[in-house]
Amino acid sequence: MARNRQPILKKCRALGIEPIVLGVNKTSKRGFRPNANRKPTEYAIQLREKQKARFIYNVMEKQFRKLYEEATRKDGVTGLVLLQFLERRLENVVYRLGFAKTRRQARQIVSHGHIAVNGRKVNIASYRVKVGDVISVIENSKNLDLVKEAVESVSVPAWLELDKAAFAGKIIQVPTKEDLDFDIDESLIVELYSR
Repeated sequence: MARNRQPILKKCRALGIEPIVLGVNKTSKRGFRPNANRKPTEYAIQLREKQKARFIYNVMEKQFRKLYEEATRKDGVTGLVLLQFLERRLENVVYRLGFAKTRRQARQIVSHGHIAVNGRKVNIASYRVKVGDVISVIENSKNLDLVKEAVESVSVPAWLELDKAAFAGKIIQVPTKEDLDFDIDESLIVELYSR
C-alpha cells in the first residue's frame, strides 16, 4: 500500500492551505514565497487545485483519477459529485465525526479495525458511506485514549449526526459544498482532467 510521507507543513505552504484544515495545530515559521516575477499559467492553477484536493483527502493519483471518471458517469455537476465522493470516504467521515484529530489518524484508526459501519467491522479507508449508514467505534476500542480525546472537542457538520455517549454517528444527507471545511474550486479540477 502506498503511503504519503510528505512533510505536512511544507506541503501546506506549497499549496497555500492552512495546516488547521488537516487538523494540525502547528504553524510554519516560514512564509509563503511565490515567485514575484512569474505569473502561474492556467495549467499550473488547475494542477494546484487538484493537488490540494488530493493532499487534503490523502488520495493517490490513480485513485483520484478513478473517482473523477466515476463522477463523470453520474448525473449532476461532475465537480460537486467528485467532492461528495471524497467527503463520503470512511476515513474522512471518521475524521469529521471527531473520532480522530487528523485525516491521517482517521485512516490509521480505520485500517486497524476500530470502526464499524452498520454493526460490521470495516477496515477499508476508501469505503464510501451512504445516507442512513451508522458509523461507530467497535466495543473494544471505545476506551482508547486517542478516540476519547478527539471526541471531546468536536463540531460536526450538518450532514452528520453524532452521539458522543455511544461513540456513533449517522449520515443524515449527502454533503454539499457549503459543508466543506476549506475552499476549493472543483471546476478547475474538471477543466484539468477534460483537457
